[in-house]
Amino acid sequence: MKKIFFLIFTAASLLSCSDDIENLNTNEKDPLEVPGEALFTSAQKSLVDQITSTNVNDNVFRLLNQYWTETVYTDESNYDLVTRTIPEQHWQYLYKDVLKDLDQSASNITNTPLGLTENPLGKQNKLAIIEILNVYTYAILVETFGNVPYSQALNLNYKTPKYDDGLTIYKDLITRLNNAIANLNPAGGSFGDNDRIYGGNVSKWIKFANTLKLRMGITISDIPSESVLAQATVSSAAPNVFTSNADNAILKYLTATPNTNPLYVDLVASGRSDFVPANTLVDAMNTLQDPRRAKYFDSNMDDPNTPEIEYIGGVYGASNSFANKTHITPTIQAPDFPGKVLDYSQTEFLLAEAAERSLYGSPADAEAHYNAAITASILDWGGTPAEATTYLANPLVAYSTAAGNWKQKIGTQIWIALYNNSFEGYSSYRRLDYPVLVKPADAVSEIPMRYTYPIIEQSLNKASYTQASTAIGGDAVETKLFWDKF
Repeated sequence: MKKIFFLIFTAASLLSCSDDIENLNTNEKDPLEVPGEALFTSAQKSLVDQITSTNVNDNVFRLLNQYWTETVYTDESNYDLVTRTIPEQHWQYLYKDVLKDLDQSASNITNTPLGLTENPLGKQNKLAIIEILNVYTYAILVETFGNVPYSQALNLNYKTPKYDDGLTIYKDLITRLNNAIANLNPAGGSFGDNDRIYGGNVSKWIKFANTLKLRMGITISDIPSESVLAQATVSSAAPNVFTSNADNAILKYLTATPNTNPLYVDLVASGRSDFVPANTLVDAMNTLQDPRRAKYFDSNMDDPNTPEIEYIGGVYGASNSFANKTHITPTIQAPDFPGKVLDYSQTEFLLAEAAERSLYGSPADAEAHYNAAITASILDWGGTPAEATTYLANPLVAYSTAAGNWKQKIGTQIWIALYNNSFEGYSSYRRLDYPVLVKPADAVSEIPMRYTYPIIEQSLNKASYTQASTAIGGDAVETKLFWDKF
């Protein structure tokens, strides 16, 4: 009798729960939607990771700039970008891990109701900061590839998005950046600790946005049809840019995985010895007696009896013995060494260039900006004001010996200063055509002026790929992009 009663009770209990049975699969512990602030943090880190990385599958700009060269596997030093599908990785990281997360972050923040700890001004600042990183990321894509998906990018309704004209994109990005700057208000908060670069400091983001704007105005300054836009962009940005190393846009890495410096992952945790400083950079710095050599390179070759050969770079593009060459400084291999996006030294070089181009100030102002740029770089690497003064007095460095060739002076020194920000160094090299780099003997192409499009685009988005390739003059690494043709 008791058994019959128990079965009836159990059946009744199950029937009474039948209306809510789908709720049994509801996860009440995990959020249904990732907060927009967390997505912003993820996108920010992904962006800096990709810029900082030296993994040859992802980022070879240190090799293209001839800052470093390889020891055993020399394909990338000889401009083979296809075997490891490097362009595809760069493309995927920026579209999928940065732009898509920024897009979703903006959507989530926009649709989140204002609460007790949020206010309209704080939300406005967050959306403006997201937009600034959108602009910077798209600028990198355009400067790397040329025409790219833009107006139809990130929209799932377009399975084969068209590639928009690079210059058209760039001009629209400048408009978006101007709007974002106008929406930043230091009276309100922003991301706080979710911002790994500036800790939510809106005033710092205003300087960053204007520094980016200065950089973009300089980028298009050689295009005859865009002289008015370049002038307006540079002159409106210049008064509001970085003014010291305290403004540098750096992401602070941590000592614990997975938030460590990518160089630590690539060079230390991997246990590999794949890179040494290239003779191109080492020889140039030796000739100039550059005080940053002790900061950029390890002193493993230090020999008190032969101080003139203290630093020995690997032959660029050739096989090199790791043991017999100067090594990369341990400083930038520390797990918590920060990744850098833009800095004050680069800003002053851009202002020197703006002066020479009469976009802001006059050529007479260039020397002061040039000197400030070099000094800022030396100090940022731990050098002293006295070292900077001595270096600037060297006739090979002094701006007074430029003899009208300001591109050579600025181009060489910004190349040296951007040693640990290789994408920015690559853009400066292409714009100024200095220093003069020589392709290695076994190079598979001329020195790359761009990345080729991802191979996968040829099969999955062939019509758009073909149209874009034709429009830019051919999908080759030698093809100069719209801002680099003049």
